[in-house]
Amino acid sequence: MPTTIDVVLPCLDEAAALPAVLAGLPPGYRPLVVDNGSTDGSPEIAAAHGAHVVHEPRRGYGAAVHAGLLAARTDLVGVLDADGSFDPRELSGLVAAVRDGRADLAVGRRRPVSTAAWPWHARAGNALVAALLRRRGVPVYDISPIRVARRTALLRLGVTDRAFGYPLELLLRAAAAGWRIVELDVAYAPRAAGTRSKVSGSIRGTLRASRDFAAVLHAGVGAGR
Repeated sequence: MPTTIDVVLPCLDEAAALPAVLAGLPPGYRPLVVDNGSTDGSPEIAAAHGAHVVHEPRRGYGAAVHAGLLAARTDLVGVLDADGSFDPRELSGLVAAVRDGRADLAVGRRRPVSTAAWPWHARAGNALVAALLRRRGVPVYDISPIRVARRTALLRLGVTDRAFGYPLELLLRAAAAGWRIVELDVAYAPRAAGTRSKVSGSIRGTLRASRDFAAVLHAGVGAGR
């Protein structure tokens, strides 16, 4: 089957997760693994399992996603964490929502399969930020790292954050632009053994992400300015 969807996978030391994640992508989904400075051999493993590898030396989630969007070539583009916490097949439902015209941006609303999947500190911080977004008219209950939209439209939004605030700024700008944002439930599992979350893996990581979120909200980007 010809490639129909490019999938951007931001990657920082995800060697233990990549084989299963890449093998789980549906037919026609081309993986673009954006390596963000891994030291565990992630780029080599990704390439050995058929992924196109993009190198982004500037550290940051947003920097990796943006580099992946620039490298993508398909009309619809998915973004998915490379840590094994999502079943890549979940992308199909998000793709259908955009392709069928029900959404301009389809995002996953994480449904943990166990208490170990989403630590309390990360879940509480996420819920607070999502509540603040709804007050600004953005209809979401999760700031999720799995999403699908049209590549050209994403780039035209002009998201500038290159750190953890990227998905928050994206939602704000999309809502301000009048995009139809649709959330769909997706299963959320513990990340692959041998990998560690840069956000939810520690309270420090969650606080760092919260700092980036706060900076975006304080800047008055997008909806409700």
